[in-house]
Amino acid sequence: MSDHRDPEPPSAGTPRTPRAGRTLGLIVNPLAGMGGSVGLKGTDGPEILEEARRRGARPLSAERAVRALDRLAAAAKSPLTVLTGSGELGEHSALAAGLRPLVVHRAGPGGSGPEDTRAAAEAMRSEVDLLLFAGGDGTARDIVGAVGDRVPVLGIPAGVKMHSAVFGASPDSAGSLAALFLDGSPAARLRDAEVMDLDENAFREDRLSARLYGYARSPYERHLAQNAKAGSRAGDAALDAACRRMAARMREGVLYVVGPGTTMRRVMDALGLPSTLLGVDAVLNGALVGSDLDERALLRLMEGRPARIVVGVLGGQGYLFGRGNQQISAEVIGKVGRDGIDVIAPMDKLVALEAGSLRVDTGDAEVDALLSGYIRLHTGPDRSALFAVRS
Repeated sequence: MSDHRDPEPPSAGTPRTPRAGRTLGLIVNPLAGMGGSVGLKGTDGPEILEEARRRGARPLSAERAVRALDRLAAAAKSPLTVLTGSGELGEHSALAAGLRPLVVHRAGPGGSGPEDTRAAAEAMRSEVDLLLFAGGDGTARDIVGAVGDRVPVLGIPAGVKMHSAVFGASPDSAGSLAALFLDGSPAARLRDAEVMDLDENAFREDRLSARLYGYARSPYERHLAQNAKAGSRAGDAALDAACRRMAARMREGVLYVVGPGTTMRRVMDALGLPSTLLGVDAVLNGALVGSDLDERALLRLMEGRPARIVVGVLGGQGYLFGRGNQQISAEVIGKVGRDGIDVIAPMDKLVALEAGSLRVDTGDAEVDALLSGYIRLHTGPDRSALFAVRS
C-alpha cells in the first residue's frame, strides 16, 4: 500500500524521486479533544491541558486517526504513499493502520505542539495530493495557515471545537472521503471550506465568540463531510412552546441531563432555572442539581435513579452528539438508552440540513449504531417529526 519509511527527514528543498499513485500527508494533533468529556471545552494552552489530565482526560485523536486510515486503506484503489510526522504526530497512527509512512518532520524533545503541526504541514505542502489531519478547529487553523490553498486539506474530527467545514462527518467518513478524492472520483469535489475557531477563554465563560480565519480547499461529498456551524435564530414561537411543554412534562424522580445551546436555554428558562449556554446541566424534581458538568459528574448523578437526556440539534451540521457536547459521552448515552433521549429542534433548522439527516459521532461504534435510524423530534407544542440519524 505504501513504500518504506525514511530513516531521516529530507533536507528542505531536496528534490524527491517521483512516486507512482497518490501521496497523502498525515498530521495528528495528539492533544486534540482531551478537554471534551471533562467539560473544559478545549485544550488550548499548557495550563488547560494539565487540568484536563488532572481530571482524567485521555488522548483520543490517535485512535480516531487509525479509524480513518483503516477505512482509507480498505477503500483506496490507487497505490498510496504516506508522508507524516514522527511518533505521535502521525507515524504511530499510520503504522497501527498497517501503512509504512515516510517521516518528513521530527518533533523536538519535550513533546509536540502547534509549531510541529505547522512545520510538518510546511514540509508536506509541495509533496502531497491531500493533507489529512486529526484534530479540531485550532489544528485546522495551524495547518491552513501553513499551506494556504496550495494543497487540499481534510480533517478527521478529533477536537472539542469543530465548527469549521473542513472535517469529515466522522473518522470513518473522513477516511472514505479521502479515498474517493485520492482515487479521482467525481463524487468528491473540491469546495472552499470555512476555517473557524472559537475563543476558548470566552467559551469557558459561557460566551460564544467565533471568528472566520479563512478558507481551505477541501474535498466534499454531502453525506461524508460536515458543514460549518450555523447561528441560531432569535425568535420562534413554536420552538418556545415546545420547550415549555418539555419543561412541564419532566417527571418527579427522574434526572434530566440538559445539553448546551440556545434551544436548551429556553427549556431551562421555562423551568425558571439558570443554565450553562455552552455546557451541560442536570435537573431533578424541578431543581438545578448540577451545572456545567463533565462526564464523571453526570455518571455520579445518574447512579441509582432513572435519567433522560434532552438535547437540541447543532445548526448547520445537524449533530445530536459528538460536537460541543462530548460530556454526554457514549457511556452516559448507553445508560439512558435510545428511548431516554428527547430532541427539540425548529423545523426550519431541520429543513436547512444539506445532508438531509441528523448525525452522531460519539466515538463508540456500538452507541452510534444504537442511535442510528429514525428518531422523533419535538418541533412545536403539539408537533413532531421523524428524522433519520446516521453515524
